[in-house]
Order: sequence, then C-alpha cells, then structure tokens
Amino acid sequence: MSTIMRSIYDMRLLDDLARKETVIHRIHPLVKLLTTVVYLTVVVSFGKYEIGSLLPLFFYPVMVLALAELPLKPILLRIVLIEPLIIGIGILNPLFDHQVVYLGGMALSRGWITFFSIFIKCGLTVTAALLLIATTGMDRLAAALRMLKIPRVFVLQLLLTYRYISVLMEEVSRIVRAYSLRAPGQKGVHRSAWGPLAGQLILRTFDRAQRVYEAMCLRGFTGEYHTGDCEKIKVRDFAYLAGWVSFFAIAKIYNIPMLIGSWLTGVVK
Repeated sequence: MSTIMRSIYDMRLLDDLARKETVIHRIHPLVKLLTTVVYLTVVVSFGKYEIGSLLPLFFYPVMVLALAELPLKPILLRIVLIEPLIIGIGILNPLFDHQVVYLGGMALSRGWITFFSIFIKCGLTVTAALLLIATTGMDRLAAALRMLKIPRVFVLQLLLTYRYISVLMEEVSRIVRAYSLRAPGQKGVHRSAWGPLAGQLILRTFDRAQRVYEAMCLRGFTGEYHTGDCEKIKVRDFAYLAGWVSFFAIAKIYNIPMLIGSWLTGVVK
C-alpha cells in the first residue's frame, strides 16, 4: 500500500516542481521544448564508439538542474528505474563484438564500448526529458506542442493519459486496501486473487473514466483541452535557445575532450 501511495506522490512531484519560479522555469515552454529536441537529436547522432565526445553533453542537464533548483534525489531515482531496461538493451553487445581496442594501454572489446555508449545516451535522453517536464509542466508543454501545430487529438491523448495514470493508481490503491482489510496479516496479494482483482480494476477504471468524461462535458469540454495562453517569446528566450544550440553544434563538430587534452599536453610541454 505504501508503495502505491509513494508512486502516486512521485508522479505528482514533477508537477509540483514545475510550479517553481526560477530562471529556467521562466523560459518560454516552446523554447525549452525545441532545446530539448535539439539536444536529444545531437545525443543520438553520435556513433556507437564515440564515448569521449558525449562527455561535454553532461553540461546541459547539470546546468539546468542547478539553475532550476531541482532536488537531485527524485530525478536520480527516476533515472535508476529505467536503467535495468537500458542494461537489458545493451548487455548483449560484449558477447557479439569481440574486436579488441586499446584505451590508455588497456585492452577493451568494442562490445563494452558500445554498451557504455548506449548506457550514456539513454541516461542523457531520459534526464533531458525529465528535466523538461519538471521545469515546464504538462499543461505548458501541451501548449508548446499546439504552437508547433501538432494535431489536437495527439496532444489531448498525451495529456489525458498523463493525468489518468494517477487516477488509475488511486483505483489500484483502493482495491489493494479493500483486499488487505479482508485478508489481515497477509503480505501482498495472493496469486489466486490476481485475476479477479485485475478484472475488478478494469471494470472500475472504465466506470471512473466515464464519470471523468461526464464531468468534463458538464464543464464545457468540446474536444479542446485549454491550457491557457502562453506568453510571447522574449529576447532572453531566443538567447537561451541560440546559446544551447551553439554549444550542441560545437560539441558535435569538435571533439572537445580531445582538444582540451591536446591543449593541456601542449602546456605541460
């Protein structure tokens, strides 16, 4: 029970973080969305052996996290939840790619290099998406998508799905609470009750969804989810976008760690 309630709280935490007033939160949502899209494109564009070139891209999430004054622990916990999937995707690479390369005198198979590359890329992309939601909020993000002329039905589906997850979790919490009251002292749900409880969950969620839809219609819902008017894009927003895009372009064109290493080596000499 406590796990379910904690999950509901964790889902709503991102919305709470999006209501803060910081430098990053005041940036126009469309600008933050475009910056994130460019960042994700640059991250995935690197080759599977280019681990060193990815390192400068850590600067973006670190700066956003610091300027937005976001707590580090909730963001890291959400990244850790997705890491098993990332490991499952890339863990077989060392088994199929046995070609050996030497890094700093140490022999390492290319399979491990591609595994670490996938691990870093997935971690960066997930972090960027979480920071976008935590500094923008789903409503403002939906408004930015509508400004990009994304079809209304897709934006509405995204919003309602995001909102309904918490409703679904609340229904699960009620079912588990009712079961625990009828089976005191039992830890968890016995496997013989999984089927009936799943059926009850489906029926209850259908009924709850119908009530939610009727309530929306009574409040004037006609198929358009009004998220409010977004403010105009200001000079600071253009500067934010131009600055980050320029940095991403430089990180893509030039191998910054190698340039810094060459410069430091030249200084030492």
